[in-house]
Parts: sequence; C-alpha cells; structure tokens
Amino acid sequence: MGRQRIIIIGATSAIAEHCARLWAQQASDFVLVGRDQDRLEGVAADLRVRSPESSAQAIVMDFSDPVAIAALTKQTAAEGRVDIVLIAHGNLPVQSDCQQDIALTRQALEINGLSPVLFAEAFAGQMEAAGSGTLAIIGSVAGDRGRKTNYVYGAAKGLIDRYAQGLQHRFAGTQVKIVLIKPGPTATPMTAHLPQRGLASAAAVANRIVTAVAGGQPVVYAPARWWLIMMIIRHLPRVVFNRLNI
Repeated sequence: MGRQRIIIIGATSAIAEHCARLWAQQASDFVLVGRDQDRLEGVAADLRVRSPESSAQAIVMDFSDPVAIAALTKQTAAEGRVDIVLIAHGNLPVQSDCQQDIALTRQALEINGLSPVLFAEAFAGQMEAAGSGTLAIIGSVAGDRGRKTNYVYGAAKGLIDRYAQGLQHRFAGTQVKIVLIKPGPTATPMTAHLPQRGLASAAAVANRIVTAVAGGQPVVYAPARWWLIMMIIRHLPRVVFNRLNI
C-alpha cells in the first residue's frame, strides 16, 4: 500500500488514536483535528515517535462552526489529495440529565449528530471533486433503535446512520467510499462511568475500523457480534420491546 494522507476529526478520542497508530505502521501523513491543543499535540508527538516516517499536523478548531469546517476542507484540498477521512468525535450524555435540561439535549444532538454530518458533507464534496477517497464515520449501535436509557444519544447516531445511507447512495458506482462504523459499548474515557465488564477494547474496535476502511466496507459493527444483537433488537415486536429495561 502506498503512502496515505489521512485526516482524523476528533483525533484525541481513544478509538481514533488507536486507528492512527495502526495507520502509522504504514508510514502515513496525518492531519489531526481536535478541540484540545495539549491533548492533540500529545497524539501527534506519539505518532511521530512510533513512526518517524509519518508526519502529523495538529489543528484546533470549533467543531460546531460550519465556516471553520468549510475552511478546513478547503485548506486540506489545497495541500494535496486526501485518501481517508475518519470522523470520530462525540460524547456520551447522561440520558436523565438531558431529560432535565434541554440545553444539554441540544448539545448532545449537535456534537454527536449535526457536527459529524457537517464535517462529512464538506469532505464528501472534496472527495467528489477529486474522484476518490474513503470517508469513514463513527456512528453507534445506539442509532439502530431508540431505547429509554439513551434515546437522545441514539437519535443523534440515528441521524448519522440515515445520512451515511444517503451518501452511500450518492456515491454508488464511484471511487468514493463511505464507511459507517457502529461500535457497541467500548472501554474509553467516554464510558468510564459505566460498568466495564463486557466492554470491547478501543484497540479491537480500531482494528475493525482500519480493516473496514481498507476494504471500503459500507457498514461495520464492532465487535462483529453486535450485528446479530442489534438485528434482534430492531425486530423485536413493540409489545415485547416495551417490557425491556434497556
């Protein structure tokens, strides 16, 4: 595989960082985008140590500003071909807090749904103009069916699910590939407040993502068992589903 130019939005997330480490084994050039300068520089420095042949540029920006997002895509296009864009940012709101404060609901919907879509749409246009590229978006199994324990977060991820389907339809038959990743519960700082038993490791999820991106796989559940779990949950009759405390 030739040298790749990779842009990672939300590069300080645990899953994104593990993906970058795998890609760095192939000597890649990174543009790392985040909201925390110190953490972002730490990720960039780690990649340079792990792979001296790789480069890592750190960019700090406002993830909710469409003008800044458009400027980022224009800048990266001017600097050369983009092979992979991974959109990985988000947070896990507490459902009960969102129910008590609609400002938190808005924030959760914006950072987990609207913001990733804005980034994706901007980079999709860039890839369309270039005639190639792989755009990978991290969604969640939570977007497959609304559940009382996390329906605000699930609604945001459901938006990403439908949006990615539309992008895949738009680019069907072209050299632009859209990959939707649906992790199950994963052991990251975002889930540190949850029971850790049974959670997948960020490294294992990252390995699934990197493999799916390489193959242009349209949808990937990580770990793979979540495909079956969510298929069952999606198809449960409402009368049965409503009895479940999930």
